[in-house]
Amino acid sequence: MRIAIETLVRADLNDVWEAWGNPEDIVRWNAAADDWHTTRSQVDLREGGRFLSRMEAKDGSAGFDFEGTFTRIVPRERIEYRMSDGRQVEVEFVGREEGVLVRTTFDAESENPPELQRAGWQAILDRFARHVEAKR
Repeated sequence: MRIAIETLVRADLNDVWEAWGNPEDIVRWNAAADDWHTTRSQVDLREGGRFLSRMEAKDGSAGFDFEGTFTRIVPRERIEYRMSDGRQVEVEFVGREEGVLVRTTFDAESENPPELQRAGWQAILDRFARHVEAKR
């Protein structure tokens, strides 16, 4: 099953692209809820490059590595990657008059209901938009 989410970021395409792949930005926006955070991030944004974000509950009760390999990069247009569990993800950056539409499509995993996955990924994407817009 594939799940698609999207958000409009009211910012310049270059700023949106930079914040998506910059580890210093990622640790500021990459969380689905206020009680979680990303403690560290590494990004080698090139085809064949790897990424890793360490996500943890702020109370220390849980954590996991979100990691994978970039399989296709079209600067300021598209990023595709394969997560460490084999699932595929595509991120599109579409310039609009009012900003940049960021659309993410990903393979669902089998442990959690699709709506829970959609809500979590959407929360992260919305937090990304707020982060980029606040930097302006």
